[in-house]
Amino acid sequence: MVSVLQNVAIDCADAYELARFWSRVTGHPLHPEDKPGDRETQVPLADGPVLYFNQVPEPKRTKNRIHLCLRPETSREQEVERLLGIGATLVGDHRNPDGTGWVVLADPEGNEFCVLRSDSDRAATNS
Repeated sequence: MVSVLQNVAIDCADAYELARFWSRVTGHPLHPEDKPGDRETQVPLADGPVLYFNQVPEPKRTKNRIHLCLRPETSREQEVERLLGIGATLVGDHRNPDGTGWVVLADPEGNEFCVLRSDSDRAATNS
């Protein structure tokens, strides 16, 4: 017997607004029953777990111990620029001159996540 990963829970100050940000990141809509002011919201992913946003009273204080890593469909650079344009902030740039590496961003509430190389980026540096 095994366990199945149901969701990734993200504590936050404004569940609906943070879910809207992640909906734009992933291209998947919020759960159809979610509405502004809800203390719990979800972004169901097509081929994965649900991103579950839970409103809590305390603010984020330190670095995440677990985080999401994104592999974009476009190039890493295009995706980083898109995400910065929708409200992410740059936390750390770990790109290397040879094209390897990743970029650490934070969502509007400070939760860190990584943007990895796309498949096309990886193919270009492996050839």
